[in-house]
Amino acid sequence: MGTNCLQYSYSPGEMSLPKNWPQVILVGHPNVGKSQLFNLLTGKQVLVSNYPGTTVELTRGKAKLEGMEVEIIDSPGLYSLSALSPEEQVTRLLLLKKRPALVIQVMDARNIQRMLSLTLELKEAGLPLMLVLNMMDEAEASGLKIDSALLSRRLGTPVVCTALVARRGLKQLKRVAAAALRQKSDKSGDAYVIPTYSPSLANILNKTASC
Repeated sequence: MGTNCLQYSYSPGEMSLPKNWPQVILVGHPNVGKSQLFNLLTGKQVLVSNYPGTTVELTRGKAKLEGMEVEIIDSPGLYSLSALSPEEQVTRLLLLKKRPALVIQVMDARNIQRMLSLTLELKEAGLPLMLVLNMMDEAEASGLKIDSALLSRRLGTPVVCTALVARRGLKQLKRVAAAALRQKSDKSGDAYVIPTYSPSLANILNKTASC
């Protein structure tokens, strides 16, 4: 296997994760609260693995969402699926090769417009997506008003508002994530519809597939 393909390696005696659990990947720009969400969902027992040939770390853990056991992966910060840094390439491989059951994009509620380009790329790639607008307390303190219901309708994606530092919105986040996973499971027998990609994203997907 080439050095550009993702592998995991663990030491004997480490916590194991069942292969049949739904996989949920947390993505987002750096410093939006993604790792804080991971810690709130998984607790202390986690696995850490390196991308082969690099020092890029991936953190995995167990979580329960409304009684549903899932695997959570805290991916490196990502600005775009076309990004070139080693960390972002690892996240891109996780998303486009492993095809998770759910992708949760964590966003800074104060800078939604700047982060929506990644949202559109994730949707265009056909990934099952949910948005978490974090730092809502700071957004509200600065006078920002966000209509999350309207945003959800426009994007066709579940949207949850949180202030994770105070655990605000965490219960709703779990409920919505569990509902999204169950909905995907219910549709698992439906005919697969091949999405249409822009030329730039199609090029990214082709390169990833050749890994």
